[in-house]
Amino acid sequence: MIFFAAIFWFSAILLFHSYIFYPVLLKYFASRKSQNLNVYLLEDDLPFISILLAVYNEEKVIQQKIESTLQTSYPPEKIEWLIGLDKCSDRTAMILRQYENHLKHLKLIHFEERMGKIAIINQLAEEAKGEIFIFTDANVFFTRETLYNLVKHYKEQHIALVAGNILNPTIKSDGISRQESSYQILENRLKYNEGILWGAMMGAFGGCYSMRKRFFLPTPVNFLVDDFYITMGVIEQGGKAINELDAICYEDVSNKITEEFRRKTRIAAGNFQNFARFIRLLSPYKGGVAFAFWSHKVLRWLGPLLLILCYLSSFVLSSDHQFYRGCFWIQTFLFMLPVLDLVLRKLKIHFFGLRYISHFYLMNLALLTGFFKYLIGVKDNVWEPTERNQ
Repeated sequence: MIFFAAIFWFSAILLFHSYIFYPVLLKYFASRKSQNLNVYLLEDDLPFISILLAVYNEEKVIQQKIESTLQTSYPPEKIEWLIGLDKCSDRTAMILRQYENHLKHLKLIHFEERMGKIAIINQLAEEAKGEIFIFTDANVFFTRETLYNLVKHYKEQHIALVAGNILNPTIKSDGISRQESSYQILENRLKYNEGILWGAMMGAFGGCYSMRKRFFLPTPVNFLVDDFYITMGVIEQGGKAINELDAICYEDVSNKITEEFRRKTRIAAGNFQNFARFIRLLSPYKGGVAFAFWSHKVLRWLGPLLLILCYLSSFVLSSDHQFYRGCFWIQTFLFMLPVLDLVLRKLKIHFFGLRYISHFYLMNLALLTGFFKYLIGVKDNVWEPTERNQ
């Protein structure tokens, strides 16, 4: 029984550490330090930047994307656009050609076969002239100050990557957009604190981040998650990766549980690819980088296994100990709540608190599914965009 008790407490402590203790520790220690203050002013001689964008059938949003960028406070003569069209079959190319005629630094590159975002970004990076890359997605819309806030920190030579603060402008009660929005806000704050403490933000959100060109490592074409690969590549090379909360932009994510589950399953498979690639950064000799990697990412990726171990060990121990019997039934009750949420949702009844619990278990089920996808082997990284709320 001692063996099963050890498994229970080991699993429970690791889960609580990743989701509760680690964020609290970060908040406490980061509150005593400040973000980098050695920044460019808007009137300074700012770096020339290259915006890299891979698009596939984005006719609904591409015009708004371009217009949101044209309204930037960043000097337009110092912005280069490189847009790769991934065999678009809608009006995306036609809309972009209207801008190509009067934007000096906009270049469209057409791909006759579906390549996927990673292959396109790798090629665009080879042709980019800017010393700073801006990575973004077609459905992520900038504010007037987004580009400046993504670039201002590069006056400090140790900083190699700056992530933006993506917010969801559309909150609905009948799906999981509220829960996803809360998750994004918490993640951004967590990454902000990691950047302050160690310059080791654990993965930029792919829709909006920047980096120094000389730190760019092409992502392997069979990988599924390029933003985490690029971020960890920067850290591996000794560069600092931080999050800038003032670099605000907006992304309208899916409200459908099925769509979000599909997206998170794909991300999970990509996470395990990156885990194998950057496992050396988990060495104790890496200090804060290793601590952040273990606490923020690896333990969460192992979350489904830890949940299963915690549940099964409490079941074994429940026959002899009232405490473990209570833990077993509490976990059983929590596991049943997503089913209850599903039934209530069919009846058009929505409880926000209940949906947060469902969202937690949904993420862990997607992680488990993605792990098996990774074990089978990722053969194709060409991705159909997630359905959005537009």
